[in-house]
Amino acid sequence: MRRVVITGLGAITPVGNDVKTMWDSMKNGVRGIDFITRYDPELTKVKVAAEVKNFDPTQYIEKRECRKLDLYCQYALAAAAQAVQDSDITGKIDPERFGVYIGSGVGGIITFYEQCENMFNNKNISPFFIPMMIGNIAAGNVAIKYNAKGPCLPVVTACATSTHAVGEAFHAIKYGFADAIIAGGSEAAVHPLTIKGFTSCKALTTANDPENASIPFDNRRSGFVLGEGSGILILEEYEHAVARGAKIYAEICGYGNTCDAHHVTAPDPESKGAAKCIEIALEEAGYKGDEELYINAHGTSTPMNDSTETGAFKLALGDKAYKAHISSTKSMTGHMLGATGAVEAIAATLALKDGIVPPTIGYKEPDPVCDLDYTPNKAVSAKLDMALSTTFGFGGHNACIVLRK
Repeated sequence: MRRVVITGLGAITPVGNDVKTMWDSMKNGVRGIDFITRYDPELTKVKVAAEVKNFDPTQYIEKRECRKLDLYCQYALAAAAQAVQDSDITGKIDPERFGVYIGSGVGGIITFYEQCENMFNNKNISPFFIPMMIGNIAAGNVAIKYNAKGPCLPVVTACATSTHAVGEAFHAIKYGFADAIIAGGSEAAVHPLTIKGFTSCKALTTANDPENASIPFDNRRSGFVLGEGSGILILEEYEHAVARGAKIYAEICGYGNTCDAHHVTAPDPESKGAAKCIEIALEEAGYKGDEELYINAHGTSTPMNDSTETGAFKLALGDKAYKAHISSTKSMTGHMLGATGAVEAIAATLALKDGIVPPTIGYKEPDPVCDLDYTPNKAVSAKLDMALSTTFGFGGHNACIVLRK
């Protein structure tokens, strides 16, 4: 069994378009949620979102190529460029042992809508429509750019997408199928169609106050805030990383993947599937019970997720759940759908590395059912030994990864 470490990080997020800015924002409780500017907010009942701000794709992609790429793919290429540069892996790995596992929850939905409008208005359909829209194309384009000829797997498991992508990449390296993998997720779905769709299924909050919209674990929570962006990690076999003198952020050592098999959108109210997922990841990681834990929770700010997730922590950890440091960075980034797990894995990695637990901001009114330590409003310092990142998706998908210093 080979050890797997994280040697590069990249991020495009509502709270910063690089990892340092993002992490500084998270530590300082900077809110990336505001009134929608991407389109006229009068088109939708929901008026707030967590948009990426001041993104310039030409920093990473030739200008003439940008028109051939959906925004979600542009985000992925930008975050991947940051992570690859950070890892300094270019030219130091066999291309056939270099993989890409990048997923997306909804793929090129903006392109899909625009080309549907063209069809309904009897206009030509772009020859790039299909390769811009499909959910695997971010992985494909990143693989092309970095000559990664090893395993390439674009996971699609709704909001659990990029945690599963990172977890599956971890196992691929652990069991010898690759030496390094560019892993993560990307999403660009701040659009009236998506906002209206999530609103119709009662998932989004209609609290149109940026400061009180995404409030995970708070008794006033009423739904999630849609976010966007990309998170990318370079996972690498430990000996390979050491041999080339790579910088190492943390070791990934556990991964859980289960399904509630309960309902298309609602989590299992008994929390058993999510708890089992966490238990599997902790067992693989060699959890002994005395480690100082940080949990970057899914924490969507929906009434059902936050209570059932709290229940899952209690089932999986017992009384030790009350000693764990927990926070939801979605209070700052909103819910980035298929990108959220990778961005939160980066946050968990840096929390472990720096010994700082980012806060859950906007927390004012405790919920008696959600009675754990959610690190309200201010970051805290802690001598952390292990970090978990949990994400859950429509369809009952559960994902958890575990990191060690």
